[in-house]
Amino acid sequence: MAALICGSLAFDTIMTFAGRFAEQILPDQLHILNVSFLVPTLRRDFGGCAGNIAYGLRLLGGTPWPMAMLGSDGGGYLQRLQALGIPTDHVGVAEDTYTAQAMIMTDLDNNQITAFHPGAMQQAHAMRVTPHPDMALAIIAPDGREAMLEHAEQLAAAQIPFVFDPGQGLPMFDGRELARFIEQASWVTVNDYEGKMLCERTGWSLREISRKVRGLVVTLGAQGCEVWAEGAKTHVPAVQPTQVVDPTGCGDAWRSALLYGLERGWSLARCAALGNRVGAIKVAQRGPQNYTLDFRPE
Repeated sequence: MAALICGSLAFDTIMTFAGRFAEQILPDQLHILNVSFLVPTLRRDFGGCAGNIAYGLRLLGGTPWPMAMLGSDGGGYLQRLQALGIPTDHVGVAEDTYTAQAMIMTDLDNNQITAFHPGAMQQAHAMRVTPHPDMALAIIAPDGREAMLEHAEQLAAAQIPFVFDPGQGLPMFDGRELARFIEQASWVTVNDYEGKMLCERTGWSLREISRKVRGLVVTLGAQGCEVWAEGAKTHVPAVQPTQVVDPTGCGDAWRSALLYGLERGWSLARCAALGNRVGAIKVAQRGPQNYTLDFRPE
């Protein structure tokens, strides 16, 4: 059985500034800001929520089907997915634009300046959900606005259970739209900040949201996560990482474990515990798709 992963494929260009932004930016001169930063180190990673989740699910032994849009520069990403044994039947290519790209610059204080170009992600709604006997479940992860709305409708119409995980895409939607996502979804996952925004915009509490779906998870970073079911909350403790190197992609690593467990009929708490374990392994490695697993989930 397979999990359809609706989300983005992107390139992450990560640069390190060997100084402090605060020492280069004069607060009283912001109206004429004109600065340049020398970045001696630069790294380009394969990223995007769909790619990151698919990578983790494949490591766990699951079958991911990413559904996303690449640009004219996405040939290398397509080859990488195929080399990893990840099917690309649901990956489209928009020849008139670039693949989505995040350009992130970090200073010595871990402050970041990020520019994000959505590129082909804005055309992801051209990809349509096609029901398949092997499609056990799906996830709506951050993607183009129209794609998230349309793919949720298509999954609900096909009666395919799915996880609604809006992530950084949550602010694109108003309360009515978010309520519709929740009503269609089987599970909802958010971090604590997103959870507060979701409640504020829908007017529903976490307890109320959990009664509208099979389960709700609120991730708390180093504090683990809260699992809600039928209005009851359970805390699932975090797993201590061997070291903290790079948090980029930790949420997606967690999501991959969630899908793995849900597809096998595990309890939500057991899925979350596996997610915390995989996330702890990911945070000890640089980049969202460079970690490996030294265990097989039981």
